[in-house]
Amino acid sequence: MGEPNYWGMSLAARQIGIQLELRANEALSEEELTAPQAQVLLYILDRGELGTSLTELQGVIGYSKGTLSAVVKRLRQMGYVRCEPCAEDDRRKRLFATEKSWRAGPGLREAFRRAEERCYRGLSPEELLALEQLQQKVLRNLNKNAPNGGKEGTQP
Repeated sequence: MGEPNYWGMSLAARQIGIQLELRANEALSEEELTAPQAQVLLYILDRGELGTSLTELQGVIGYSKGTLSAVVKRLRQMGYVRCEPCAEDDRRKRLFATEKSWRAGPGLREAFRRAEERCYRGLSPEELLALEQLQQKVLRNLNKNAPNGGKEGTQP
């Protein structure tokens, strides 16, 4: 067995992410949302009455605050998200799902399910579990060594 090809693995990870997003975009075309918009919206839906903030979204989804701000602005313009001042700090805003987003939620989940099914087809449940565990380990390593203490990016 030879040496691991770290460069090849890095490129493959990037290509997998890109291809998964492209497949999600295809599946979401009926909803007129992009994969990043739908990911943000689904997280906001999952938070329910608690809502969320840009800072929380950044920690969970991993996009920069600038990118998330643009995504949220577009979702607000489209009527999917509403913004309210935070009770503890008027400068901060809480994001909540609207009735339109609650109606769209099942279709969004189905679109991601189809994209994920295509991505992971042919893998056994054991392989999927091993892949998930390895991905989480890699993310922990990256977050542990991040110059900003792992604040940017997905938190496992």
